[in-house]
Amino acid sequence: MAKREVFIGREALTDGRLTRSELARWYEPLFRGVYVPKDSTVTLWHRAKAAWLATGRQAVITGVAASGLYGANWVDPHTTIELISPRHARPQPGLAIRQESIAADEITTVSGIPVVVRARAAFDLGRHLPRGEAVARLDALMRNQVFSTEDVLILTKRYPGVRGMKRLADVLPLIDGGAASPQETRLRLLYVDAGLPRPTTQVPVLDGWEAVRILDMAWEEFRVGSEYDGDVHRTNRRAYVKDFRLRPKLESLGWAVDHVIKEDRDGEIIARARTLLLSRGWQP
Repeated sequence: MAKREVFIGREALTDGRLTRSELARWYEPLFRGVYVPKDSTVTLWHRAKAAWLATGRQAVITGVAASGLYGANWVDPHTTIELISPRHARPQPGLAIRQESIAADEITTVSGIPVVVRARAAFDLGRHLPRGEAVARLDALMRNQVFSTEDVLILTKRYPGVRGMKRLADVLPLIDGGAASPQETRLRLLYVDAGLPRPTTQVPVLDGWEAVRILDMAWEEFRVGSEYDGDVHRTNRRAYVKDFRLRPKLESLGWAVDHVIKEDRDGEIIARARTLLLSRGWQP
C-alpha cells in the first residue's frame, strides 16, 4: 500500500490486501477502524479522509478542517475534524459530528474528499466558533479562497432559525481577507470594539510611484498606521533591522505608525492608536 493511503481496516482484511498480523504490525488507527501506515507523516488530509471513512463515507467535511483543505493558513493538522452527517455516528475523540441539513449544491470534492463549498464553510465557521476565532478563520479563508458573503447570506435564508445565526450576522461584516495572521485579525477587532474607526488592511505607503512599505493596517485619511511585530522580528535580525531603518522614511512621508508587540496590553494599544488619530484630526 502507498504511504498516503488511508483505509478501513475491515475492508483491507476482507478483500485480502492485508492479514491481521500485517495490519497490527505496519499500520496504526487514526480513527476507529481507519488506518494509515505507521511511518506516515499524518497531515490534515489524512485525518479528514479518515474521519470521512469513519462515518461510513456518509459525512461531509466542514468548519476549520474544510478551510484548511482549501488552503487557508493557521490550521493545525491535528485540529478536530468537523463533519455534517445525515445519520447518527458513534462519537469518538477528534471528531465533531453534526446532524444538520445540507443541500447537494453545498458539497464539492477536494483531493478526493467530500467537503462543503466555501460559502457553506463560512456559514458554519461563523455560527459555531467564538466571535474572535470565527473572524480570524474567516479572514484566513477569504485571504486564500475568496468567497462571496452574499452566498453566505443566501444560506441564512435557506436555513432560517438554525443555531448560531445571530453570531454569524455579527461576524460577517467584520471579515477582511487582508489580515495576514490571526494576530492581525485580533488587533483589528480590538480597534473596532474600542470605538475607533475601522482600519484598512494591507495599505501601501508610496514615495512617488514606489511602495516603500505595505502596512498591516492603517487609517489612510489620517496617515496613521499599525503594525503587528510578531516572532519574525524576534528571530530574524535582518527583518528587524530593515523595519527599524524604515521608520524614519515613513515619518518623512507623513506617516505615524504604531508597532504592536505580543507583550502590549490591550488598553495600551488602544490608547496609543487613539492618541495618534486625535493628533491627526480624527474626531470621535
